[in-house]
Amino acid sequence: MAETNPATRIWLAWGAYVLIGVGIIYVQLLPIQTVPRTFVMPDWLLCLTLVWVARRPDYVPVTLIAFMFLLSDLMFQRPPGLWTALALILTEALRARARSMRNLTLPLEWMTVSAGIVALYAVYRFTSAMTLLPVIPLAPYLVQMIATVLAYPLVAGLSYLAFGVARPAPGAVDALGHRL
Repeated sequence: MAETNPATRIWLAWGAYVLIGVGIIYVQLLPIQTVPRTFVMPDWLLCLTLVWVARRPDYVPVTLIAFMFLLSDLMFQRPPGLWTALALILTEALRARARSMRNLTLPLEWMTVSAGIVALYAVYRFTSAMTLLPVIPLAPYLVQMIATVLAYPLVAGLSYLAFGVARPAPGAVDALGHRL
């Protein structure tokens, strides 16, 4: 079977990321239940983004991440830009470490990303409290943070099985000879 053109693969990954992200936002906005939920769902968009950035940073450029998180801020009526800025800082920190994370096993990658998720949630809550924004109660907030951390391996597995998002081997190059 012929290899897919690297540029085509990148464009397909960008399109898949946007479609999955919009799908996640859409499903979270659906009024499936008329009573309040008893369980707080993980932030699936954050998990998806962190998995793809940690494994294949070229599949999710900064502009797409900013667009998707700003869209989610607007749709979920969060302060526009705060969650987006924090997510961008975390993803760029992971993007900078992507080459050194290639040799990590899944548990070590999970711990690295989990530390970033905990820091992101802590800074968001602190910033919201300092700017006198309405702050949700601590218990559901912590449950969502823990659920997001626990959902990371699931999203990593599904991303690998459905879209082939895996870390490139050390020293791997694309068709043009550029290091991945």
